Amino acid sequence: MEFKFADRMDDFEEGIFAALNEKKLELQKQGRKVYNMSVGTPDFKPAQHIMDAVSKAAQDPENYKYALIDLPELLDAVRGHYAQRYGVTDLKRSEIMSLYGTQEGMAHVALPLCNPGETILVPNPGYPVFSIGPSLSGAHVETYDLREENGYLIDFDHFDKEKAKRAKFMIVSYPLNPVCVAAPDEFYERLIDFANENDIIILHDNAYSDIIYGGRTGRSFLSFEGAKEVGIEFYSLSKSYNYTGARMSFAVGNEKIIEAFRRVRSQIDYGIFLPVQYGAIAALTGPQDMVRKQCREYERRSIALSESMTAAGWKVPKSQGTMFAWAPIPEKFSSSVEFTMELMEKTGLIVTPGSSFGSLGEGHVRFALVLDPDTIREAAAAVRDSGILD
Repeated sequence: MEFKFADRMDDFEEGIFAALNEKKLELQKQGRKVYNMSVGTPDFKPAQHIMDAVSKAAQDPENYKYALIDLPELLDAVRGHYAQRYGVTDLKRSEIMSLYGTQEGMAHVALPLCNPGETILVPNPGYPVFSIGPSLSGAHVETYDLREENGYLIDFDHFDKEKAKRAKFMIVSYPLNPVCVAAPDEFYERLIDFANENDIIILHDNAYSDIIYGGRTGRSFLSFEGAKEVGIEFYSLSKSYNYTGARMSFAVGNEKIIEAFRRVRSQIDYGIFLPVQYGAIAALTGPQDMVRKQCREYERRSIALSESMTAAGWKVPKSQGTMFAWAPIPEKFSSSVEFTMELMEKTGLIVTPGSSFGSLGEGHVRFALVLDPDTIREAAAAVRDSGILD
Protein backbone atom coordinates (compact mmCIF):
# COMPACT_ATOMS: atom_id res chain seq x y z
CA MET A 1 0.00 0.00 0.00
CA GLU A 2 1.23 3.48 -0.84
CA PHE A 3 0.70 5.97 1.94
CA LYS A 4 -0.06 9.63 1.30
CA PHE A 5 0.91 11.70 4.32
CA ALA A 6 -0.22 15.18 5.26
CA ASP A 7 1.45 18.06 3.45
CA ARG A 8 2.66 19.44 6.78
CA MET A 9 5.07 16.49 6.99
CA ASP A 10 7.20 18.30 4.41
CA ASP A 11 8.18 20.68 7.21
CA PHE A 12 9.53 17.90 9.41
CA GLU A 13 12.60 16.63 7.67
CA GLU A 14 15.25 15.02 9.85
CA GLY A 15 17.71 17.61 8.62
CA ILE A 16 21.00 18.55 10.17
CA PHE A 17 20.48 16.98 13.61
CA ALA A 18 20.17 13.51 12.12
CA ALA A 19 23.30 14.15 10.04
CA LEU A 20 25.21 15.36 13.12
CA ASN A 21 24.23 12.29 15.10
CA GLU A 22 25.16 9.95 12.27
CA LYS A 23 28.57 11.60 11.96
CA LYS A 24 29.07 11.47 15.72
CA LEU A 25 28.44 7.72 15.78
CA GLU A 26 30.84 7.27 12.88
CA LEU A 27 33.62 9.15 14.71
CA GLN A 28 33.01 7.18 17.90
CA LYS A 29 33.26 3.88 16.01
CA GLN A 30 36.64 5.07 14.77
CA GLY A 31 37.72 5.60 18.37
CA ARG A 32 37.90 9.39 17.88
CA LYS A 33 37.47 11.81 20.78
CA VAL A 34 34.16 13.67 20.42
CA TYR A 35 33.34 17.00 22.07
CA ASN A 36 29.55 17.19 21.82
CA MET A 37 28.44 20.80 22.31
CA SER A 38 25.41 20.59 20.04
CA VAL A 39 22.51 19.63 22.33
CA GLY A 40 21.34 21.76 25.27
CA THR A 41 20.85 19.01 27.82
CA PRO A 42 22.28 20.08 31.21
CA ASP A 43 25.11 17.90 32.49
CA PHE A 44 24.39 18.89 36.10
CA LYS A 45 22.31 16.76 38.48
CA PRO A 46 19.05 17.88 40.09
CA ALA A 47 19.43 18.88 43.73
CA GLN A 48 19.08 15.99 46.15
CA HIS A 49 15.94 17.40 47.82
CA ILE A 50 14.20 17.47 44.43
CA MET A 51 15.08 13.85 43.65
CA ASP A 52 14.05 12.84 47.18
CA ALA A 53 10.62 14.46 46.73
CA VAL A 54 10.06 12.61 43.44
CA SER A 55 11.27 9.33 44.95
CA LYS A 56 9.07 9.61 48.03
CA ALA A 57 5.98 10.45 45.98
CA ALA A 58 6.72 7.58 43.60
CA GLN A 59 6.42 5.12 46.51
CA ASP A 60 2.74 6.01 46.99
CA PRO A 61 0.53 3.94 44.66
CA GLU A 62 -2.18 6.62 44.84
CA ASN A 63 0.14 8.90 42.90
CA TYR A 64 -0.05 6.67 39.83
CA LYS A 65 -3.64 7.68 39.11
CA TYR A 66 -4.53 10.46 36.69
CA ALA A 67 -3.58 13.78 38.24
CA LEU A 68 -6.38 15.58 36.32
CA ILE A 69 -5.46 18.93 37.89
CA ASP A 70 -2.45 20.83 39.14
CA LEU A 71 -1.97 20.31 42.85
CA PRO A 72 -2.97 23.44 44.82
CA GLU A 73 0.41 23.21 46.56
CA LEU A 74 2.09 23.35 43.14
CA LEU A 75 0.18 26.45 42.07
CA ASP A 76 1.02 28.10 45.38
CA ALA A 77 4.67 27.15 44.93
CA VAL A 78 4.69 28.96 41.57
CA ARG A 79 2.98 31.98 43.12
CA GLY A 80 5.52 32.06 45.95
CA HIS A 81 8.45 31.64 43.59
CA TYR A 82 7.29 34.45 41.30
CA ALA A 83 6.80 36.72 44.31
CA GLN A 84 10.21 35.99 45.81
CA ARG A 85 12.25 35.62 42.64
CA TYR A 86 10.64 38.18 40.33
CA GLY A 87 8.65 40.48 42.60
CA VAL A 88 5.36 39.44 40.96
CA THR A 89 3.05 39.40 43.97
CA ASP A 90 -0.39 39.46 42.39
CA LEU A 91 -0.56 36.05 40.69
CA LYS A 92 -3.69 33.98 41.25
CA ARG A 93 -3.98 30.22 40.95
CA SER A 94 -6.26 30.73 37.96
CA GLU A 95 -3.39 32.51 36.18
CA ILE A 96 -1.11 29.45 36.32
CA MET A 97 -1.22 26.07 34.58
CA SER A 98 1.32 23.32 34.16
CA LEU A 99 2.64 22.14 30.80
CA TYR A 100 4.39 18.98 29.78
CA GLY A 101 7.44 21.11 29.06
CA THR A 102 7.55 24.40 27.17
CA GLN A 103 8.05 22.47 23.92
CA GLU A 104 4.60 20.92 24.37
CA GLY A 105 3.16 24.28 25.35
CA MET A 106 4.48 25.91 22.20
CA ALA A 107 3.08 23.04 20.15
CA HIS A 108 -0.47 23.73 21.36
CA VAL A 109 -0.67 27.39 22.35
CA ALA A 110 -1.92 28.58 18.97
CA LEU A 111 -5.00 26.35 19.19
CA PRO A 112 -6.91 28.61 21.59
CA LEU A 113 -5.42 31.85 20.29
CA CYS A 114 -5.90 31.94 16.54
CA ASN A 115 -7.84 30.49 13.65
CA PRO A 116 -6.16 28.77 10.70
CA GLY A 117 -4.55 31.33 8.42
CA GLU A 118 -4.18 34.05 11.04
CA THR A 119 -0.70 35.53 11.38
CA ILE A 120 1.69 34.92 14.24
CA LEU A 121 5.19 36.37 14.57
CA VAL A 122 8.33 34.50 15.59
CA PRO A 123 11.98 35.64 15.86
CA ASN A 124 14.59 35.01 13.17
CA PRO A 125 16.96 33.62 14.42
CA GLY A 126 14.89 31.74 16.96
CA TYR A 127 14.23 28.37 18.51
CA PRO A 128 12.59 26.10 15.86
CA VAL A 129 9.49 25.11 17.87
CA PHE A 130 8.44 28.77 17.96
CA SER A 131 7.50 28.32 14.30
CA ILE A 132 6.67 24.63 14.19
CA GLY A 133 4.13 24.70 17.02
CA PRO A 134 1.86 27.39 15.56
CA SER A 135 2.20 25.96 12.06
CA LEU A 136 0.71 22.68 13.34
CA SER A 137 -2.39 24.67 14.25
CA GLY A 138 -2.66 26.10 10.75
CA ALA A 139 -1.41 29.54 11.71
CA HIS A 140 0.38 31.64 9.12
CA VAL A 141 3.89 32.05 10.51
CA GLU A 142 5.86 35.19 9.70
CA THR A 143 9.25 36.12 11.11
CA TYR A 144 10.63 39.34 12.51
CA ASP A 145 14.32 40.07 12.13
CA LEU A 146 16.81 40.09 14.97
CA ARG A 147 20.08 41.55 13.74
CA GLU A 148 23.48 41.71 15.37
CA GLU A 149 23.82 45.43 14.68
CA ASN A 150 20.74 46.00 16.85
CA GLY A 151 22.04 43.76 19.64
CA TYR A 152 19.62 41.01 18.51
CA LEU A 153 16.80 43.04 20.06
CA ILE A 154 13.53 43.83 18.32
CA ASP A 155 13.83 47.08 16.36
CA PHE A 156 10.48 48.58 17.32
CA ASP A 157 11.19 51.88 15.56
CA HIS A 158 11.51 50.20 12.16
CA PHE A 159 9.09 47.31 12.61
CA ASP A 160 6.89 46.61 9.58
CA LYS A 161 3.62 48.32 10.55
CA GLU A 162 1.44 46.18 8.30
CA LYS A 163 2.99 42.99 9.65
CA ALA A 164 2.40 44.17 13.21
CA LYS A 165 -1.25 45.05 12.53
CA ARG A 166 -2.13 41.67 11.04
CA ALA A 167 -0.43 39.63 13.78
CA LYS A 168 -2.57 37.79 16.33
CA PHE A 169 0.26 36.93 18.67
CA MET A 170 4.02 37.25 18.89
CA ILE A 171 6.59 34.96 20.48
CA VAL A 172 9.43 36.73 22.29
CA SER A 173 12.22 35.22 24.36
CA TYR A 174 15.11 36.77 26.30
CA PRO A 175 17.73 35.66 27.15
CA LEU A 176 17.35 34.23 23.66
CA ASN A 177 18.45 30.83 22.43
CA PRO A 178 20.45 30.72 20.15
CA VAL A 179 21.94 34.24 20.08
CA CYS A 180 22.57 34.40 23.84
CA VAL A 181 21.64 38.03 24.50
CA ALA A 182 19.60 39.41 27.39
CA ALA A 183 17.20 42.34 27.11
CA PRO A 184 17.34 45.47 29.29
CA ASP A 185 14.35 46.54 31.38
CA GLU A 186 13.38 49.29 28.95
CA PHE A 187 12.97 46.68 26.23
CA TYR A 188 10.10 45.00 28.08
CA GLU A 189 8.42 48.34 28.71
CA ARG A 190 8.58 49.09 24.99
CA LEU A 191 7.35 45.57 24.16
CA ILE A 192 4.22 46.07 26.26
CA ASP A 193 3.56 49.43 24.60
CA PHE A 194 4.06 47.79 21.19
CA ALA A 195 1.56 45.05 22.07
CA ASN A 196 -1.05 47.57 23.13
CA GLU A 197 -0.49 49.77 20.07
CA ASN A 198 -0.96 46.84 17.68
CA ASP A 199 -3.39 44.65 19.64
CA ILE A 200 -0.89 41.76 19.71
CA ILE A 201 -0.80 39.01 22.33
CA ILE A 202 2.72 38.43 23.69
CA LEU A 203 4.02 34.96 24.53
CA HIS A 204 7.30 35.27 26.40
CA ASP A 205 9.50 32.19 26.73
CA ASN A 206 11.38 32.65 30.00
CA ALA A 207 13.58 29.55 29.96
CA TYR A 208 16.89 31.18 30.85
CA SER A 209 16.33 34.05 33.29
CA ASP A 210 18.24 32.06 35.93
CA ILE A 211 21.24 31.75 33.59
CA ILE A 212 22.34 35.32 32.97
CA TYR A 213 25.85 36.70 33.32
CA GLY A 214 27.85 39.76 34.26
CA GLY A 215 26.27 40.14 37.69
CA ARG A 216 22.86 40.86 36.18
CA THR A 217 19.62 39.46 37.60
CA GLY A 218 17.23 37.88 35.12
CA ARG A 219 13.73 39.29 35.06
CA SER A 220 10.29 37.96 34.23
CA PHE A 221 8.14 39.57 31.54
CA LEU A 222 5.42 39.67 34.20
CA SER A 223 7.62 41.86 36.40
CA PHE A 224 6.70 44.83 34.22
CA GLU A 225 3.53 46.87 34.58
CA GLY A 226 0.85 45.94 32.08
CA ALA A 227 2.43 42.65 31.00
CA LYS A 228 -0.37 40.50 32.35
CA GLU A 229 -2.89 42.51 30.34
CA VAL A 230 -1.20 41.67 27.03
CA GLY A 231 0.12 38.15 27.39
CA ILE A 232 1.55 35.16 29.20
CA GLU A 233 4.95 33.70 29.98
CA PHE A 234 6.29 30.17 29.78
CA TYR A 235 8.49 29.31 32.75
CA SER A 236 10.45 26.06 32.71
CA LEU A 237 12.21 24.04 35.39
CA SER A 238 14.38 22.23 32.83
CA LYS A 239 17.47 24.42 32.76
CA SER A 240 17.31 26.13 36.17
CA TYR A 241 16.79 22.90 38.13
CA ASN A 242 18.06 20.24 35.67
CA TYR A 243 14.55 18.80 35.64
CA THR A 244 14.72 18.33 31.89
CA GLY A 245 13.43 14.79 31.47
CA ALA A 246 10.61 15.38 33.95
CA ARG A 247 9.10 17.85 31.47
CA MET A 248 7.78 20.48 33.87
CA SER A 249 6.87 23.94 32.71
CA PHE A 250 4.18 26.52 33.37
CA ALA A 251 2.09 29.03 31.46
CA VAL A 252 1.65 32.07 33.67
CA GLY A 253 -0.14 35.35 33.12
CA ASN A 254 -3.35 36.63 31.57
CA GLU A 255 -6.27 34.78 33.16
CA LYS A 256 -8.43 34.64 30.01
CA ILE A 257 -5.59 33.18 27.92
CA ILE A 258 -4.74 30.63 30.61
CA GLU A 259 -8.38 29.58 30.94
CA ALA A 260 -8.75 29.07 27.18
CA PHE A 261 -5.43 27.22 27.01
CA ARG A 262 -6.47 25.00 29.93
CA ARG A 263 -9.70 24.05 28.14
CA VAL A 264 -7.79 22.95 25.05
CA ARG A 265 -5.26 20.93 27.01
CA SER A 266 -7.97 19.25 29.08
CA GLN A 267 -8.97 17.43 25.88
CA ILE A 268 -5.50 15.96 25.30
CA ASP A 269 -3.95 15.61 28.75
CA TYR A 270 -4.85 14.09 32.13
CA GLY A 271 -2.42 16.10 34.17
CA ILE A 272 1.27 15.96 35.04
CA PHE A 273 2.40 12.77 36.80
CA LEU A 274 2.00 13.51 40.51
CA PRO A 275 5.55 12.58 41.60
CA VAL A 276 6.80 15.09 39.02
CA GLN A 277 4.53 17.73 40.55
CA TYR A 278 5.91 17.01 44.02
CA GLY A 279 9.45 17.32 42.69
CA ALA A 280 8.55 20.68 41.18
CA ILE A 281 7.15 21.87 44.50
CA ALA A 282 10.44 20.93 46.15
CA ALA A 283 12.39 22.77 43.48
CA LEU A 284 10.40 25.99 43.74
CA THR A 285 10.11 26.11 47.53
CA GLY A 286 13.50 24.66 48.49
CA PRO A 287 16.98 26.19 48.65
CA GLN A 288 17.95 28.19 45.57
CA ASP A 289 21.71 28.31 46.11
CA MET A 290 22.33 25.54 43.56
CA VAL A 291 20.59 27.62 40.89
CA ARG A 292 22.93 30.54 41.49
CA LYS A 293 25.99 28.29 41.72
CA GLN A 294 25.10 26.62 38.47
CA CYS A 295 24.71 29.99 36.75
CA ARG A 296 28.24 30.92 37.81
CA GLU A 297 29.54 27.63 36.41
CA TYR A 298 27.86 28.24 33.04
CA GLU A 299 29.46 31.69 32.99
CA ARG A 300 32.88 30.16 33.67
CA ARG A 301 32.33 27.83 30.73
CA SER A 302 31.31 30.71 28.50
CA ILE A 303 34.47 32.60 29.44
CA ALA A 304 36.66 29.51 28.95
CA LEU A 305 35.12 28.94 25.51
CA SER A 306 35.55 32.54 24.42
CA GLU A 307 39.11 32.91 25.67
CA SER A 308 40.42 29.55 24.48
CA MET A 309 38.81 29.66 21.04
CA THR A 310 39.88 33.26 20.51
CA ALA A 311 43.43 32.29 21.47
CA ALA A 312 43.20 29.44 18.95
CA GLY A 313 42.27 31.94 16.22
CA TRP A 314 38.47 31.77 16.21
CA LYS A 315 36.75 34.76 17.79
CA VAL A 316 33.91 33.40 19.93
CA PRO A 317 32.10 36.16 21.88
CA LYS A 318 31.16 35.76 25.54
CA SER A 319 27.47 35.08 26.12
CA GLN A 320 25.17 37.42 28.03
CA GLY A 321 23.03 34.50 29.15
CA THR A 322 21.52 31.06 28.39
CA MET A 323 23.48 27.81 28.49
CA PHE A 324 24.77 28.46 24.97
CA ALA A 325 27.29 30.53 23.04
CA TRP A 326 26.82 32.05 19.57
CA ALA A 327 29.72 32.65 17.23
CA PRO A 328 30.38 33.67 13.62
CA ILE A 329 31.98 30.99 11.48
CA PRO A 330 35.48 31.62 10.07
CA GLU A 331 35.44 33.98 7.10
CA LYS A 332 36.67 31.41 4.57
CA PHE A 333 33.45 29.43 5.02
CA SER A 334 30.16 30.53 3.45
CA SER A 335 27.88 27.84 4.90
CA SER A 336 27.35 27.07 8.58
CA VAL A 337 26.40 23.47 7.70
CA GLU A 338 29.55 22.99 5.62
CA PHE A 339 31.70 24.41 8.41
CA THR A 340 29.97 22.31 11.08
CA MET A 341 30.54 19.06 9.21
CA GLU A 342 34.19 19.86 8.46
CA LEU A 343 34.72 20.93 12.08
CA MET A 344 33.42 17.56 13.24
CA GLU A 345 35.61 15.63 10.83
CA LYS A 346 38.81 17.50 11.65
CA THR A 347 38.42 18.13 15.39
CA GLY A 348 35.63 15.96 16.85
CA LEU A 349 33.88 19.14 18.05
CA ILE A 350 30.12 19.07 17.41
CA VAL A 351 28.18 22.35 17.28
CA THR A 352 24.86 23.32 15.74
CA PRO A 353 24.82 25.30 12.48
CA GLY A 354 23.11 28.65 12.81
CA SER A 355 20.96 28.04 9.75
CA SER A 356 18.96 25.57 11.89
CA PHE A 357 17.53 28.59 13.71
CA GLY A 358 16.37 30.57 10.69
CA SER A 359 17.81 32.34 7.67
CA LEU A 360 19.46 35.04 9.77
CA GLY A 361 21.30 32.38 11.73
CA GLU A 362 23.38 31.53 8.67
CA GLY A 363 27.03 32.39 9.11
CA HIS A 364 27.01 31.38 12.78
CA VAL A 365 27.11 28.29 14.97
CA ARG A 366 25.73 27.59 18.44
CA PHE A 367 27.67 25.91 21.23
CA ALA A 368 25.92 24.22 24.17
CA LEU A 369 27.90 24.85 27.36
CA VAL A 370 27.66 21.24 28.52
CA LEU A 371 31.37 20.53 28.99
CA ASP A 372 33.54 21.63 31.89
CA PRO A 373 36.12 24.42 31.31
CA ASP A 374 39.11 22.05 31.03
CA THR A 375 37.38 19.95 28.38
CA ILE A 376 36.34 23.10 26.52
CA ARG A 377 39.98 24.23 26.47
CA GLU A 378 40.95 20.77 25.21
CA ALA A 379 38.42 21.13 22.38
CA ALA A 380 39.84 24.56 21.54
CA ALA A 381 43.32 23.04 21.33
CA ALA A 382 41.96 20.42 18.92
CA VAL A 383 40.53 23.21 16.77
CA ARG A 384 43.84 25.09 16.84
CA ASP A 385 45.86 22.01 15.90
CA SER A 386 43.48 20.82 13.17
CA GLY A 387 44.36 23.53 10.65
CA ILE A 388 40.71 24.31 9.97
CA LEU A 389 41.27 27.97 10.81
CA ASP A 390 44.34 28.37 8.56
